[in-house]
Amino acid sequence: MQIQIDLVEKGSPIGGRSLLQDVALPAAVVLAAPLANNLAWMQDFAERHGARLAPHGKTTMTPALFRRQLAAGAWGITLATATQCTAAFEHGVSRLLMANQLVGAANMELAARLIRRGADYYCLVDSIANVEALNGYFAERGLTLQVLLELGISGGRTGVRTEAEAMALAAKIAALPALRLCGVEGYEGLIHTTDAARDIRAYAERLVALARALREAALLHGAKPIVTAAGSQWFDLIAEAFQRHDLVASFTPLLRPGCYVTHDHRLYRDAMRELKLRQPDLVGGLQPALAVFARIQSLPEPGTAIVAMGKRDVSCDPDLPLPLQRYRAGRPPRPCTGARVRGVMDQHTLMEIDRDDDVAIGDIICFGTSHPCLTFDKWRQVLLVNDRLEVIEVMPTCF
Repeated sequence: MQIQIDLVEKGSPIGGRSLLQDVALPAAVVLAAPLANNLAWMQDFAERHGARLAPHGKTTMTPALFRRQLAAGAWGITLATATQCTAAFEHGVSRLLMANQLVGAANMELAARLIRRGADYYCLVDSIANVEALNGYFAERGLTLQVLLELGISGGRTGVRTEAEAMALAAKIAALPALRLCGVEGYEGLIHTTDAARDIRAYAERLVALARALREAALLHGAKPIVTAAGSQWFDLIAEAFQRHDLVASFTPLLRPGCYVTHDHRLYRDAMRELKLRQPDLVGGLQPALAVFARIQSLPEPGTAIVAMGKRDVSCDPDLPLPLQRYRAGRPPRPCTGARVRGVMDQHTLMEIDRDDDVAIGDIICFGTSHPCLTFDKWRQVLLVNDRLEVIEVMPTCF
């Protein structure tokens, strides 16, 4: 959705314009202070565990945030598709980890163009059919493709299921002239067992053991091959394994959380609470930085407020938006005590309110989000605001 805001050229710093008075709402907003906290906190977390960050950029697809993540010390940016990689490269990201298989000639051509232009590009492989297709395409063009072998889980998505399959695939890659096996990759977020923490620790051990076995068999390319995993919920358990085995001495251990950059008010807030129970000595934490501001447009019956915001503006999966604060000119903000979203349509949100609450048409509601990926992808640009809710930057997205 295009924000209707008459400021200056998109992506430029600005100041003094009020989110509450000068912006046509609804608007997706990133709060500057929590954002700065999250960038520093996660970078410090990775470094203290002997790892590097390759944040998953598909969460935001916002180059201004990519630049901040890289400036904070990130190794590179993770993306999900060749198209996303192209968008990130066009905005200055030169090291791209595509945490997905590269399939189809059109996608291979996008990757080939990136490599020709100097990108340090990696993708995943998990089958002989795929590596043969990749080798044929890139060999014909005189290019070398860097790949990571993906270790999957039974019943999950992509990735080889057994270590024997992994070793056989690695041996196949070694015989293909246009491919370089540069490490191993995994994703633990699909483990939803009754004791997920235990099983994720076991999976992390399998991933590390596979990396070492491939190295001992001289099947990995480079002085410090990549070992990477970790989404936004269980990154501490992956980091724990990386640190316990001191991978930094002979590998490049990469953590790939994406949602940390803005965190949220429900899904990852709860995950952070669980993380702190596992890591009671952990100092600080992530803070919610993403919100959607919208106006009440109708009060059709007692106890109901209709807000001019809908599924095209905010995530409803896995949770409905959470009313946080109410704003009205000439008044300090008030918490939305007792307010609850009971339904979201394309352009309308049905919010239950206290019958005695003095809400008025035109009041502005700040909504918290759950799962930031599915809010970012609804916007062509998001607004960075300071503590006074002044817009300090318009940040375009690249979905």
